[in-house]
Amino acid sequence: MINEEMDFTDAKMLREKAEKLLNEKQKKEDSALRETDVNKLLHELQVHQIELEMQNEELRQAYVTAETALKKYTMLFDLSPMGYFSLDSEGTISDLNFTGADILGERRFSLINSNFKLFISEESKPVFNDFFRKVYISNAKESCQIFLGYDNKPKSLVYMEGVVTEDEQKCLLSVVDISKFVLKNNS
Repeated sequence: MINEEMDFTDAKMLREKAEKLLNEKQKKEDSALRETDVNKLLHELQVHQIELEMQNEELRQAYVTAETALKKYTMLFDLSPMGYFSLDSEGTISDLNFTGADILGERRFSLINSNFKLFISEESKPVFNDFFRKVYISNAKESCQIFLGYDNKPKSLVYMEGVVTEDEQKCLLSVVDISKFVLKNNS
């Protein structure tokens, strides 16, 4: 009985045999489809991984560029021979560089949130107040010369220029101590 005789007239037996052959065929096809689907999925994952690696490298380069710019502009701001201040509309110092702190004779971080007007000598307050008002009204660069000095600190003559940022929130102020220059020219 190597090859069982099939009775092709027996519908039940014929049906069972056809279903068995169909199941075997589907198993082979499913296995081939699954393998194809797995290969497609693996390919998509590999492509996505490479895309992510490329984006990561781009982000690393952007970070290096940003760090370089930050160092450059931090040095330019912090180590400038001119005092830089950022003041709000009330005159409160929100930022300043090291030279600005030296001009005021205090430590930089102790000056944050202090009012710049406290460092102006009494005789120069009207000039500064007029200058500061004009800066906010005109939205153009203004300048003046005033004396800085408070308590028993010596007075120094400074030249300052100020401009208000476009959003009119901050006054950017540059201050140069011209005391030595004026003294040399007067002697």
